Amino acid sequence: MTRYSLVCLLLGTSFCSQTMVSKSALRAQEPAVPPTTRSAPASDQSRQTKTPAVASDAPIITITGFCERPPAEKSAVSKCKTVITRSQFEKVIDAVQPGMPGRARRGFALQYVDFLVMAQRAEQMGLDKGASYEEQMKIARIQILAKQLTKTIQEQVAQISDEDIDAYYKSKIVRFQTADMDRIYIPKNSQPPMDSDTKLTDAERQQRAQESERTMKEEADRLLARAVAGEEFHKLQAEAYQIAGIKSAPPNTSMRISRISLPPDQVSAMDLNPGQVSSVLSDPNGYVIYKLKAKNTLPLDQAREEIKATLRFQRMHKEMDEIQDSVTSTLNDGYFLPAPK
Repeated sequence: MTRYSLVCLLLGTSFCSQTMVSKSALRAQEPAVPPTTRSAPASDQSRQTKTPAVASDAPIITITGFCERPPAEKSAVSKCKTVITRSQFEKVIDAVQPGMPGRARRGFALQYVDFLVMAQRAEQMGLDKGASYEEQMKIARIQILAKQLTKTIQEQVAQISDEDIDAYYKSKIVRFQTADMDRIYIPKNSQPPMDSDTKLTDAERQQRAQESERTMKEEADRLLARAVAGEEFHKLQAEAYQIAGIKSAPPNTSMRISRISLPPDQVSAMDLNPGQVSSVLSDPNGYVIYKLKAKNTLPLDQAREEIKATLRFQRMHKEMDEIQDSVTSTLNDGYFLPAPK
């Protein structure tokens, strides 16, 4: 995991993920009411996903029995009332999870009320005093500032002009090459007959595997010669599976691939001319032979979103690396446990 990913993981916590157990959290543990067999109408489903049209100053949460400054007389507490308007509530949402889906806001509102009540009770008990509280507030402040910095940088690096996209496309034009290919896949080892090696020693099994690999490589070379001579790839693919003792149907030999999708050992296939056949190329579990039928370049309009995502990713890493590389930290190995290998 990169340091940037770790920072994002640490800052990914939100208000709703705190470890405080609230009344709404306890309600979530109650047995669920069995669903009815009748599905909700489309209009009901729409109301679940969209926030209804309510004026910004309209009250949407009313908490009876709760005041920001409780009266001295306990008997008067029941007359307290706190009203939260839509604009006030959405400020909280924007600070915690911008763009929160409409269907999630009801549960969040209930949890928010629980937290308000519990926080006030904690203050009445003096839990907002002491060294532990102060340290936690310091940590919370650090997390909030770091999260705000990350958000600001994300917004800045997302400003990608058409000129930037066009320049990247032209400089990396090879990256967007696609090709229609025929491919033969030859397994590295043939399938041994069932129960044929149950009495073999480890050394004998290893020798058999080496011989099998050598046989399949020789077969790949023979198939290459036949492919160059013009034999049909689907016929050669079927023979490769037959020789390897594979009973399943052979894969389709025709495919469309891009340069960036190929492993490094197979990228040379993209440099072929139409009609040319590659050499025997390495694959993690075997060998492959390609024949290029046609080569194309992905148009800029189709590559635009991929380029924007790539540029955002690169710029975000650059900004975060510059911040993190501006300092050097040293940990006392006498205190900290060794880092896992």
